[in-house]
Amino acid sequence: MLKAKTRWEVNRPDEQTVKRLAEEAGIAPLMARLLVRRGVRTAAEAAAFLDPLGQPFHDPFLLDGMERAIQRLERAIDAGELVLVYGDYDADGVCSTSVMVSALKEAGASVEFYIPNRFTEGYGPNLTAFRAAKERGVSVIVTVDNGIAAVNEIAAANEWGLDVIVTDHHEPGPVLPEAYAIIHPKKPGSTYPFRDLAGVGVAFKVAHALLGRVPRHLLDLVAIGTIADLVPLVGENRLLAAQGLEALRKTDRAGLRALWRQCRIDAATVNEQTVGFAIAPRLNAAGRLGGADPAVALLMTDDEDEAARLAQEMDELNRERQQLVAQMAEEAAEMVRRQFPPEEHRVLVVAGEGWNPGVVGIVASKLVEQFYRPAVVLSADREKGIAKGSARSIHSFDLFSSLSQCRDILPHFGGHPMAAGMTLALDDVEELRERLNDIAARTLSDDDFTPPTFIDAACSVAELTLSAARSFERLAPFGVGNPRPLLLIEEAAVETMRRVGANGAHMKAVFSQDGATVDAIGFGLGPFCEEIAPGARVSAVGELTVNEWNGLAKPQLALCDVAVSGCQLFDARGCRDVRPLLERLPKEKRLLVLFRRETENRLDLAAFRDELHYVPSDEEAGALVIDGRYVVLLDLPPKLGRLAALLGNGQPERIYAVFAQPEAQFFRTFPTRDHFKWFYAFLHKYRSFPLTERGGQLARARGWTEETVHFMAKVFLELEFIREQNGVISLVRTPAKRDLHESPTYRRRRDELEVEHQLLYSTYEQLKRCLTEMTRSQTYEEANV
Repeated sequence: MLKAKTRWEVNRPDEQTVKRLAEEAGIAPLMARLLVRRGVRTAAEAAAFLDPLGQPFHDPFLLDGMERAIQRLERAIDAGELVLVYGDYDADGVCSTSVMVSALKEAGASVEFYIPNRFTEGYGPNLTAFRAAKERGVSVIVTVDNGIAAVNEIAAANEWGLDVIVTDHHEPGPVLPEAYAIIHPKKPGSTYPFRDLAGVGVAFKVAHALLGRVPRHLLDLVAIGTIADLVPLVGENRLLAAQGLEALRKTDRAGLRALWRQCRIDAATVNEQTVGFAIAPRLNAAGRLGGADPAVALLMTDDEDEAARLAQEMDELNRERQQLVAQMAEEAAEMVRRQFPPEEHRVLVVAGEGWNPGVVGIVASKLVEQFYRPAVVLSADREKGIAKGSARSIHSFDLFSSLSQCRDILPHFGGHPMAAGMTLALDDVEELRERLNDIAARTLSDDDFTPPTFIDAACSVAELTLSAARSFERLAPFGVGNPRPLLLIEEAAVETMRRVGANGAHMKAVFSQDGATVDAIGFGLGPFCEEIAPGARVSAVGELTVNEWNGLAKPQLALCDVAVSGCQLFDARGCRDVRPLLERLPKEKRLLVLFRRETENRLDLAAFRDELHYVPSDEEAGALVIDGRYVVLLDLPPKLGRLAALLGNGQPERIYAVFAQPEAQFFRTFPTRDHFKWFYAFLHKYRSFPLTERGGQLARARGWTEETVHFMAKVFLELEFIREQNGVISLVRTPAKRDLHESPTYRRRRDELEVEHQLLYSTYEQLKRCLTEMTRSQTYEEANV
């Protein structure tokens, strides 16, 4: 057995639904399975999903409060009132700010923007910023990517005569602010067809309503914010991301073109990964280490020189951010290991003085990745007595809901089921830790702490074709809610398997099933080559990709996990030094079995003495617990029944067959009944024979070994056919009739030869069959039957 690294959750859709969709839409069954997995049921839905560039957006006025908000903005534009766009410092907030400012300017508004400083003001509206806006002559404030939790701040703004329009997408709390208008797809009572817009998506809907047309020139920014904020890329988000990426490849924004040059990005190849791993981190870096204004300036500037300078600044800030994250992540992980071990804490809550609050969210993500526990990482300020931080969750643990149960100690918090930000009193950190762990203890099972792998479809190797690999690109853009398809092949044979790359870090294999084959590559899975036995049937999970080399394109499965069900046999017969093998096996798994005490010294196993299990009888062999263990058979049993008693007592994960033997019975003659018949007739003729003196001479005369003669004599002695005195043997005159099998010596030699034949000199396949039968039976005799 080889256990998977993660908990596989396989989607197995109704095959009738799959068949119907495949026929109606004219697509392959595998593609139909993937679409059904994504909620597609009809040919029309399939066509829309596979053509996101040609789909229309929802009417923005379907959002509750939109008409009231637009009327107020139009009055402000007509009257020349000053409008403030109040943004946020992450990539979604920066893009939301840029979209809203651009739309208002285009509509003729007098507009400026404000993004609070993460370190001095924190997330969302604050009274100081609102008061300052009022003093500057602002009469209308439009929040983007924030504001739904600003109950007190907006109440104060109302008293000061400010009209606040909230546009947000974070989870609404039990009490909503009394804003002039709230544009929020999850607002209670909302009937908008899609609930999961990012902040920039909501801003885009406002821009659409304000301008009276789809503002396609803003879609490049919408794609960045939508992908960066990790909202589900389904429904309208899929359209925004797909059409936005198309716009991003052709963008004429000076700032983005400068970023392409700075990061050596080919505009024509920009996709969701470019956004997630190159663009978004650089936009985020500004707000994480200082103010986010330069990021907005980069997105909105028309000046090529300024764009180049800002792109370089973003790139340098990102490098600084990476170094800071690496250092903090190591400190946080060490704190977890030392003070809050995961085996005792279902939710990790750590706080450190001097930790940069701008990167605590990234550090929390790294703790989740390392320990697979929900993680809260806080920056502690002892002078102010507060802690600010971020949290990231695991599947099965609703972070927002759990934190909502702690509102009394969280004066400021907001977020989603998988991520949140918060501020609390430093003295309440321990209370928060206890409460979250108590909630987790009541709601999570042990299985919830094994990372899941969500598999889109199980398929055959024959379905992993080049055309299938290429067709999968029609499912892009990929992201949350629409990940790159993960496929499962089950019980495939391993045609070839080897280590490749530096130090053999990677695994290259060919899997086969029913005559079809597929190449596979497992980056970082090189050690698995020693974990998969010859002839094993492998189940593998991976992404189907196109491998192009020297003009030849082939489908290739990029592996992320493999497993082997059932017991695996590893043939270590002939291994001269077994110690390196034993050291490779995990101590908690290995079960070292020997049938002869002298084997310990012969194999020099002193270092493993405390782990050696000597089984001198069938009863003791049958009492040994082997379920789930790596059973190492160090030497040969005296008889097959002893081994059958051991293996018939459970289901080991693996068997390592060493079967070390001091001397082989194979090369010693086992006399036949004709041998015994001749020898008995010889003794009958001469009545007595000086065995010690003339045994060798007799053996040479017959072409036997001297050991054969002595062996037959010992069998006759045990059967009381002869007697021996001073090296001379003679027949008993009237012996009882007995069979050769009644001699212990005869039975022992027969058993030893059978053991060697079955276990030592058999082929791998013969040995595997023999041991497999033993694990299915309680006795060797039953196995033979």
